[in-house]
Amino acid sequence: MLKLIHGGICAAKGFSAAGIHCGIRKNKSKRDLSLIYSEVPAAAAAVYTTNLVKGAPLVVTKANLADGRAQAVICNSGNANTCNANGIEIAEAMCGLAGDALGISPKDVVVASTGVIGQPLDLAPIRAGIPELVKSLSPSGGEAAAEGIMTTDTVRKEVAVEFSVGGKTCRLGGIAKGSGMIHPNMATMLVFLTTDAAISPEMLAKALKTDVAETFNMVSVDGDTSTNDMVTVLANGMAGNAEINADGEDFRAFMRALNTVTVGLCRMIAGDGEGATKLLECKVTGAADLQTAKTVAKSVICSSLLKAAMFGADANWGRVLCAIGYSGAAVDVDRIDVAFSSSAGTVAVCKNGAGIDFSEEIAKQVLSEKEITIEVGLNAGSAASTAWGCDLTYDYVRINGDYRT
Repeated sequence: MLKLIHGGICAAKGFSAAGIHCGIRKNKSKRDLSLIYSEVPAAAAAVYTTNLVKGAPLVVTKANLADGRAQAVICNSGNANTCNANGIEIAEAMCGLAGDALGISPKDVVVASTGVIGQPLDLAPIRAGIPELVKSLSPSGGEAAAEGIMTTDTVRKEVAVEFSVGGKTCRLGGIAKGSGMIHPNMATMLVFLTTDAAISPEMLAKALKTDVAETFNMVSVDGDTSTNDMVTVLANGMAGNAEINADGEDFRAFMRALNTVTVGLCRMIAGDGEGATKLLECKVTGAADLQTAKTVAKSVICSSLLKAAMFGADANWGRVLCAIGYSGAAVDVDRIDVAFSSSAGTVAVCKNGAGIDFSEEIAKQVLSEKEITIEVGLNAGSAASTAWGCDLTYDYVRINGDYRT
């Protein structure tokens, strides 16, 4: 049993959330401070950006999660708290303020920030907003929390599922932010996941690391890897299942639920790329091995030329082969098939590495939809992989031309 449900970050038992405007962002209509809280201590795990320049909140969170436990998450938007001389001090203070207000140890708080890099973060509005933030905590506060972590995002991103483990009904949900500076090996995305399933910190960490390699690390909007991205998951065990502490059917059920949520969030992040008008999905099949499939899918989805062609609904399939050719993957170019598909249909454009006749009119219709799939068949094995991205538009430059000012 696995089904999509409503509730996002608060779908699981024992979790509440809130999001308010405290004054970090100038626009008073924009929430800029969010809180997620578990009634009981939870197992916790996280995966962080691969960028050598890391935001102070990531450093503090990593230290706090060394014991594999947490009970709350606090996150601000509007300022990344990165490359600041007092960044660690501010991040630790945010944990302290949240911990004191909730009556828990500051070491049990995950802290995150997103926004402009290199700008001092004033603690005063956060300190002033904490009482209202805690007072606003509610099992129905997931939407407000999702809004509070948004920067250039245009829509909230939340997904939740219900599933069964050992005869017990469990729930897993999440929220995410991410629109620009999105690239494989994590990106400027923040993802917060919660579940009421009982799972050991060790198995939770294994599940998250395994899943991220096939989901969030396969998303690219613009080729830039951010300094602040992080995916965290809290599991409070309130569903009452026997703790998952080893591989087996229960762990596989948990992994399926986790993957359903993360793939959903990946698609939302890619489709909401800065200035984007289309979600692009590259499905690679017939690869000799998984690494080859992943390399090819990433290379195609990252091609600026292909992204621009998709914006113009131009079936320029040569750009797909070009991206595969410079990917570094060992493929037989003379065996590659390419097709484009969407809700408007499918059009095959390349067979065995060479162009084939197709209707430009039908191709235009296929590529004019909001969601486009680029189908690549390598015809060399049984491995497959999927990557997600978006088209490249004029608005991407407009948004990033004056992002700081």
